[in-house]
Amino acid sequence: MRRFGVALSALILGVVLGGYTVGVALAQTPPNKTDIFKYKSLLSSVIRENIEETRQLLASGADPNMTDDNGRTPLIVAAHRSLEATARVLVEGGANANAKDKQRYDIVTIAAVNDDMPFLKAALALGCSASNVTSPYNGTALIAAAHLGHHRSVAELIIAGAPLDHVNNLGMTALIEAIVLGDGGADHQATARLLLDAGANPNLADRSGASPLALARSRGYAAMADMIMRAGGR
Repeated sequence: MRRFGVALSALILGVVLGGYTVGVALAQTPPNKTDIFKYKSLLSSVIRENIEETRQLLASGADPNMTDDNGRTPLIVAAHRSLEATARVLVEGGANANAKDKQRYDIVTIAAVNDDMPFLKAALALGCSASNVTSPYNGTALIAAAHLGHHRSVAELIIAGAPLDHVNNLGMTALIEAIVLGDGGADHQATARLLLDAGANPNLADRSGASPLALARSRGYAAMADMIMRAGGR
């Protein structure tokens, strides 16, 4: 059973990063003790990781898309707990693979933020779309993964057809987030390389008009600047 230390509260915190004032949610909000105490039916069986009870409840007519106070479905709870087998049982029983919680996170975005490759692959196979617009930022799972430098998840999402040049409501693409919200290190370099090799636009600027190349140079990210130039960035 996996647990993720990266799963922090998704309360939106205003921070300033290199001239950007942005809302940062490193991860979605997993169920807390108060939520779990209230859980009944499928929510309860999933959080207790009782897959046989989950099957029995579905067979007896339990609602596979019931929600808790934060809008989490049993499938979303399974994503937070990395329960791939349970997720399959839920989708087979009628769970909506593209459901979102009240913060508009889906199971693909949850898995990508946690860099949980087994669950990410399962979520995509179960029909959760890599193209979904998610989060309070009108972003995508690809943008969230790029922000964190989760290049393995970025590669999987690219293969799944995630939109490379989606612009969120902060005016950022996945490439721009990898630059301005990354640390310029190996993981974010690998992320930028994957995006550029897949065809991400190297000249799509942020809302201030700064290009990815200018943003990389302004932060002293020479390796990123070089790969952006080689991809046609100006």
